[in-house]
Amino acid sequence: MRANPITATSTHLARSVTGSSLRGRSSARIGVAGLRPTSELPGIPAFWRTTATFWFSLRQSIRAPFSNRVKPTLPVTVLIAVRNEEANLPRCLAALDRAQRVLVVDSNSTDDSAKIAAAAGAEVVNYEHPGGLRKKRQWALDTLEFQTPWVLLLDADEVVPDALWDEIEQALEESTTHDGFLITKEFHFMGKRFRWGGFSHAAVLLIRVGKARFETLVEVPGDTLDMEVHERVQVNGSIGTLATPVIHEDFKGLEAYIDRHNRYSTWDAHLRLHFLETGTHGSDAVRPRLLGNVQERRRWLKSLAVRTPIEPWLWFFYHYILRLGFLHGRAGLIAAQIRRQYIINARAKLYELRLGGTQNDQP
Repeated sequence: MRANPITATSTHLARSVTGSSLRGRSSARIGVAGLRPTSELPGIPAFWRTTATFWFSLRQSIRAPFSNRVKPTLPVTVLIAVRNEEANLPRCLAALDRAQRVLVVDSNSTDDSAKIAAAAGAEVVNYEHPGGLRKKRQWALDTLEFQTPWVLLLDADEVVPDALWDEIEQALEESTTHDGFLITKEFHFMGKRFRWGGFSHAAVLLIRVGKARFETLVEVPGDTLDMEVHERVQVNGSIGTLATPVIHEDFKGLEAYIDRHNRYSTWDAHLRLHFLETGTHGSDAVRPRLLGNVQERRRWLKSLAVRTPIEPWLWFFYHYILRLGFLHGRAGLIAAQIRRQYIINARAKLYELRLGGTQNDQP
């Protein structure tokens, strides 16, 4: 019986960080297993085994001083917004030992998210959403005190690889004039890194303190989402781009993934209605521009697609055919189908809103 790829990968990668401290730089890193010593490989002639063992030992001795070098802490506060993220949080926290400070903003999690974060050396702040347009991450940026000049916005299902930390270090050492940086969220799904399909996207994740805000979109009546959904970060200044992506991979399973996107589609329906009635996405929103930055181009494409009757199939064609999602086999098909269904749900809820509200009480 084959193991569920999501569960199997989660079991392998989501190591516990209990007892370690991000501040003490003792957090476990998630890495790739090294080469096996040739003495453990049977069937190799003695001459080649001796030769290979020599080069293996030489390689290890050359790499050791560099791999054991303590890399500097960077003047960055990592801000993670969570609610019931115990399945994802250990893996995320284990890769943050380069940050000067890790701040976890929790929303009354009923699992062990807060305990996991505290055990890893992160500061935990609880958040109660009072309603209104300002949500969790914007509240944190407005309310909490930051001692570092930079903030890195992360979700609990994201991991910062070493190469990205190195790139951030280089960018900050160069006394950058940028006030924000676009970083790609590299989509991983059902145990696979999706090189194809167009599901990865860039967002402003690294910002200078006081120079960026989340866009203001629409308020949804009875909305229970206390965190920004697809609101983009607007930077008051220039925006740079970092080449190394964050790893975006959810280990809570397909049921939670689909349920979350169903709730997102309700929010999306209200946003679509506001756009179709007013021509804008909100009072302070990213402008749709074909020749703008990646966030503006994405908003421009969505503004066109929302008026198209065959929009769900357009997105399926885009992800599965045009962007070669079919190369990922069954997982690529499932991802494209979920994307199509998300659009179907959003459009159906939009139709319901135009009818004047919930119609489920009618025969």
